[in-house]
Amino acid sequence: MKEDQVVAEEPGFQDEEESLFQDIDLLQKHGINVADIKKLKSVGICTIKGIQMTTRRALCNVKGLSEAKVDKIKEAANKLIEPGFLTAFEYSEKRKMVFHITTGSQEFDKLLGGGIESMAITEAFGEFRTGKTQLSHTLCVTAQLPGAGGYPGGKIIFIDTENTFRPDRLRDIADRFNVDHDAVLDNVLYARAYTSEHQMELLDYVAAKFHEEAGIFKLLIIDSIMALFRVDFSGRGELAERQQKLAQMLSRLQKISEEYNVAVFVTNQMTADPGATMTFQADPKKPIGGHILAHASTTRISLRKGRGELRIAKIYDSPEMPENEATFAITAGGIGDAKE
Repeated sequence: MKEDQVVAEEPGFQDEEESLFQDIDLLQKHGINVADIKKLKSVGICTIKGIQMTTRRALCNVKGLSEAKVDKIKEAANKLIEPGFLTAFEYSEKRKMVFHITTGSQEFDKLLGGGIESMAITEAFGEFRTGKTQLSHTLCVTAQLPGAGGYPGGKIIFIDTENTFRPDRLRDIADRFNVDHDAVLDNVLYARAYTSEHQMELLDYVAAKFHEEAGIFKLLIIDSIMALFRVDFSGRGELAERQQKLAQMLSRLQKISEEYNVAVFVTNQMTADPGATMTFQADPKKPIGGHILAHASTTRISLRKGRGELRIAKIYDSPEMPENEATFAITAGGIGDAKE
């Protein structure tokens, strides 16, 4: 018993991490039985915060949970979580847990304020051959390296919708950072998604994995978030349904990133905007996914081709970074700084 007390009295960072992951098993103390907790886990809800992030209606759709039970679960969860308001100062303390993952190019990192941010969705869009997949591959390696601000490095989950993931590419990038090939490949969990529904189901698995190895995973990459939605829903008739499904998926991503303090990086495709020729826009292409995706991504980066191997990244939308541009190069070792 002595040891327990020692652990309990040690405040500080540990305590913060704990408050992020309040395991759903704590509900047992509040009179929720184990069978019901198991049902919640089966749909990817593993933390108390996860319950807070799920609507009553969605919980009622879980097999075997009645409305009365759902109310009881919600009530128990609310007892475990303090009410939702913090002062801006308290929140800024909490934001100190946010880490940044380097892109491999210093210019690009500066543009993003340190790199790809955790607890947020960063979206990179551009035409083909603008470096989106190269950026994803580079992040697979850089996320494993210890970085600025005491970032320890961690594992990555890569969800591939366009069959563009190449482990050999990771070996090349690993060479640049002088890290062991096998170790790098071991730390990347890979899944290929075939339909937009499958992509959504994989997120349940992702949440379970993040929970199981709390604090180990640091990055979730979805290389082309929209590709499958483009295929599964066609024409204007299905647009509303597509956007609803997309909104659910993005909301799930946002919640996963906040619940487990991981960075989410997604790539996106472009579309030609046929109406733009009328309005004389300089660039008649725009990212697909419409407003739903635009509002869900915390930071959006637009990528375009420069000369040769150079690419230009521009902040398209961000809550804290000004609209600037950065030039980077695609090298054998992934994304790097442009040589003058």
